[in-house]
Amino acid sequence: MDDNEWHETTLIYRRKENSEHDDHRQYSVFMTNRGSGHLTEYGYRWEIESGYKSIKRFMTATTSKDFGLRFFYIAFACLLYSIWRAVDLLAQLELTGEYEYSPIVTADNTLTLLKKETRIG
Repeated sequence: MDDNEWHETTLIYRRKENSEHDDHRQYSVFMTNRGSGHLTEYGYRWEIESGYKSIKRFMTATTSKDFGLRFFYIAFACLLYSIWRAVDLLAQLELTGEYEYSPIVTADNTLTLLKKETRIG
């Protein structure tokens, strides 16, 4: 687009479910040119973005341009994330008999334990 080209857009904000914040961080803001009728689609998008954000916590930072290494890092991060979610699911079922989306075994606790046991990081 050049400087003189304009498109009508709509800002949509959505409150994050179970937000623990009382400020602006409890909202996600989206810009669309499709109108506000697509809010449900953006809700699904939020779940995907949250998933990527969580997986990134398990990823090693790298500046390598080697595709194989970068692919390994993301695949390994996905594996660690899946292990964490499985452990949390089993812990919740054992302790409470039901599963809630909000974890009781946190990612920070899991990463700390992994670092301690493997002496990596």
